[in-house]
Amino acid sequence: MQSFTTPFIYLLWSHLICFMDHKGSCSNLVLQPLGARIGPLPADSARRSLLLSWRVNHSDLVGNVYEIQILRAGSHAVVYNRNLSLPPVESDAYTWTWTSDIPLECVDHLARVRQFYNRSVPGSWSDWVTNYGARAQDKAQMFPSQRVLRENTSVVFCCVPQRGVNVTKMTFNNREYPLLSFGASRVKAITVDNLRIPTTFIKRHSVSCSGARGQIGHTFNYVSFPPQRPRNLRCTTSDLVHVVCSWDSGRQRDLYDRSKQTHTLHIENWARGPISCAWSSCTFAASPQREHYNITVVVKNQLGEETESYSFNISDHLNPVVEVVMVSPGVSQANVSWAITGNFTRLDFFCQVTTDPGSITLWSCKSSLCRVRLEHLLPNSCYSMRVRCSSSGTFWGEWTPPVSFTTYPMVTLDVWRRIKRLSGPNTRQVTLLWTVVRLFPPNVMHLTHDRNRNILRVTTAAWPRPFCSQHAPGSAAPVHIQGYVVQWSQGGQNRAEWRVESGGHTRAEVSVDAGQHDITVQAVVLTGSAVPAHITVPQSDDGETVPAKKRLSSNADAGFNLSWHDADSATCGYTVEWCVLGRALPCTAVQWLKVPEGNNTLVLSPRHFKAGCRYTFNIYECTEKGHRLLEVQTGYSQELQFVKSPGLIEPIQSTSSSVTLEWSYNEDDPAHLGFITGYLVTAQEVGAAGRKDLFNVSVADPCRKSVSIDGLQQNQEYAFSVSALTKQGPGEPTTVTIRTSTNYSTRCAKILTPILLLLGCAVLTWPQRKMLKKIFAYPAGMNIKIPELDSFLHEAAERLQAQEVEQCSSCDVEVLITTPPVGGAEPRPGSLSQVPLHTGYCPQSVTLLWDRPALQPTTSVTN
Repeated sequence: MQSFTTPFIYLLWSHLICFMDHKGSCSNLVLQPLGARIGPLPADSARRSLLLSWRVNHSDLVGNVYEIQILRAGSHAVVYNRNLSLPPVESDAYTWTWTSDIPLECVDHLARVRQFYNRSVPGSWSDWVTNYGARAQDKAQMFPSQRVLRENTSVVFCCVPQRGVNVTKMTFNNREYPLLSFGASRVKAITVDNLRIPTTFIKRHSVSCSGARGQIGHTFNYVSFPPQRPRNLRCTTSDLVHVVCSWDSGRQRDLYDRSKQTHTLHIENWARGPISCAWSSCTFAASPQREHYNITVVVKNQLGEETESYSFNISDHLNPVVEVVMVSPGVSQANVSWAITGNFTRLDFFCQVTTDPGSITLWSCKSSLCRVRLEHLLPNSCYSMRVRCSSSGTFWGEWTPPVSFTTYPMVTLDVWRRIKRLSGPNTRQVTLLWTVVRLFPPNVMHLTHDRNRNILRVTTAAWPRPFCSQHAPGSAAPVHIQGYVVQWSQGGQNRAEWRVESGGHTRAEVSVDAGQHDITVQAVVLTGSAVPAHITVPQSDDGETVPAKKRLSSNADAGFNLSWHDADSATCGYTVEWCVLGRALPCTAVQWLKVPEGNNTLVLSPRHFKAGCRYTFNIYECTEKGHRLLEVQTGYSQELQFVKSPGLIEPIQSTSSSVTLEWSYNEDDPAHLGFITGYLVTAQEVGAAGRKDLFNVSVADPCRKSVSIDGLQQNQEYAFSVSALTKQGPGEPTTVTIRTSTNYSTRCAKILTPILLLLGCAVLTWPQRKMLKKIFAYPAGMNIKIPELDSFLHEAAERLQAQEVEQCSSCDVEVLITTPPVGGAEPRPGSLSQVPLHTGYCPQSVTLLWDRPALQPTTSVTN
């Protein structure tokens, strides 16, 4: 009745206005719509929202336009004003929700609404409808209080004081914030930006407000985050009876998070209603004969809600459970069988079988009982196996727990031989050596090919694997060998010898003639199988020559780098043989290594060799007629300096100026700690002050064992030392002390030479003796008083020596030159010759001349 009355009133009103128009036209008609009426304002304090509702005016068939205003009491300011274009609805009322930026309890909020007719003509406003805030009575109230707030948001906290009290301060976690006012209202508020989840044990923040007399209000609030949308939602079943849905919940919540989060599973067209779920999974019972499911997971808490939907066919999401796994191992294979739990007669399965170490094998299974044969396994090795199955190949069940098993052993021998000629004609003794070969046993040497340098390296490696019974998967289990059978042919007859395994005995000696022989060695084991090993002893060749030994350069870091001539006659590779103890004779421990065909280099790690020990490597070429010696190489992994000293041969030959030393030394002795490259002879002069080094003499040829040292002094004691040289330097020296003899002929020549020279001069000058007498005689008439002259010169010398340099800073020097008169005349008194000198002159010393000739000019210096 209401829907019919309202349009009728509007139609009647329009007709009356048109009838009263002076122009008799309705073209300029402006119709004022009736005012809207707004109902009460229900409030949702947790979400700070108001729900507005008003009666619908059905006069406009294309929708209505409304204007809404929200007023906040106290400041009388419009905080919200918006035009809403709402589509036509069948109901009689519109509803609209407004969210406030402050708690609704802080102040009163008023709302009103009006309608626009024909989307342009505004109608009259409705009356204001008020949502009242909190009223404090005896104590102040704070909002929000004990709520769960959303992190990373800005929140307004307000304090509603009791009557007669004014708020002067508000704090958040004991930190004061600026106050916000709401007009004339005594309510105060603060704004806190970017809320964080506390790191304390209790995840809450404190808010308080104070008045003039102290604190008047206090409250707590918690901070959390909204629910996360479920990710990776999937549903599976293991028996087509129960369905398990799981998902990734995303961010993990703290144990003391106050946000109560719920997980609910909704199934479309499901009469049983929603299902309450755990944090990240949910289980429900499948409906018989129902194949397709549409589900929705709803995650909800105080801060929001998230959903995720998923559709699936239950038969495509089957994850079968595998059990009862049984293994029957062999030498290189194993038979595996298992059963699938449940009744799946109408389904086919795909199953995966994995071995560790190994790979994954895919197997099709037509029933609940499946069997598979694992091949290409290593003999005598332990494996760990697991199984899982799927009906569609997309969703796989869980792996079964590991099941360990050990394959049966298959023993392979590596055989080598050493040949020794006996005293008898055409008789040789062959020593057979062998080792038990197991595929990749732990801590064994094996070859690796370096393709860049085209060499083979010998390395030691272990193969650690997970625990498997008493042995690691992939490692070799103990092989119980009862013994060995050795077979060979001689004289057209086959012979066999039984060797019982005792204490690791892996050698045998066989006597053969000079012909070619094929020898077979095979192990006898309790379980598994053994592969016979063959080796051919070549025909004895009396003209066979032993190749010369080739020296190897030592390298402490790289070990031995062997290389040899690639022989065209080598059809099955090469074998390198050496003694483990190096120079020890006889060699009781032999090591050999077989190199594949096409490789003629081998690098041996230094960890297997001892420094200062000489090793000899015999390199054999493998042919159809047996192994023949190709090269012999010897060397040290690291040469050492300390070798024994040479032995001097006595008596030692010496002269007054030279010494000849001879010594004996075995430079090829394999006991040396390095190759002998020569000798070092050192000479030292022995005196009262000790020994004085003179020189060193190096002998570069290790076969030369003598040296002569010349240029020595007669009757002098010398110390000579001789030491052998290696790559690292000289070894221990041998020292001897020798005194050179006296050369008497030289001494006599030194004495007689000056005597003969004096006699010769006397003989030559004897005829001129009178003229010499005149030359060396005093001039006539010259009277020299020797005592007076000596006294004068002595006194003058003492006076000059008493003078110091500092006392003669400035002086005048007169030089008196006295020359004897010509013809022996007496000198005249006062005959002086003055020569000016520099005032800076200062005599430092006086030279006294004795036995001066009488006619020499005399210079007198006076100060």
